[in-house]
Amino acid sequence: QVQLVESGGGLVQAGGSLRLSCVASGMFFGITFMGWYRQAPGKQRELVATISSGGSTNYVDSVKGRFTISRDNTKNTLYLQMNSLKPEDTAVYLCNTRTGVLQWGQGTQVTVST
Repeated sequence: QVQLVESGGGLVQAGGSLRLSCVASGMFFGITFMGWYRQAPGKQRELVATISSGGSTNYVDSVKGRFTISRDNTKNTLYLQMNSLKPEDTAVYLCNTRTGVLQWGQGTQVTVST
């Protein structure tokens, strides 16, 4: 059974940083194109960053230059380093495949205050 467990969120002031983690189990993580998503209250879920099995990355324009996605295939773990956080980054952050086909985890709440 596939399980995705996100952690690392919290409350941070604008300009601050957080590092999110997502531990995957029950899947061939190392060969899977993964992504970080976020969902703010009243808004659609948004794919913000992706990383291929080979490490190629892509970002939505709103986070380019501030967020960095990475992975450690030996630990079945996906990371999202978030710097220069803005209030508009406030959301629940979740990981999944690039196409979002797996069972969603609980996510981790990120709240950025002014």
